[in-house]
Amino acid sequence: QVHLSESGGVTVQAGGSLTRSCAASGYPHITNWSAWFRQVPWKNREGLASVNTDDGTTHYSDSVKGRFTISRDNTKNTVNLQMDNLKPGETAMYYCAAGLIIQSSSDFLAPSEYVSWGQGTQVTVSS
Repeated sequence: QVHLSESGGVTVQAGGSLTRSCAASGYPHITNWSAWFRQVPWKNREGLASVNTDDGTTHYSDSVKGRFTISRDNTKNTVNLQMDNLKPGETAMYYCAAGLIIQSSSDFLAPSEYVSWGQGTQVTVSS
């Protein structure tokens, strides 16, 4: 069992930057991929970025590529998401997740690949 906990909610101005942290406890070593997602009530959960916690391989959605950076610190069992040049339309609940993904052909940004989820953190981007 892996327990995930994100840093608290925050408001940031459009164009600004923000880093969210996700701390894993329990048995984080049973997973090999961590990811960040976001969701607004009227949309499906959107995969933003994922990282292989063993070798650091990353994947990004087209919507955030070049602006968001995912990183992991295995000494602290944390995964961070740095978000730059945030836009008002990116106000959402942000979630971290962890899973064990074996197949290289998997969709590393699909929610179905992840079994452990944090409670979510509200990010509000003001215009």
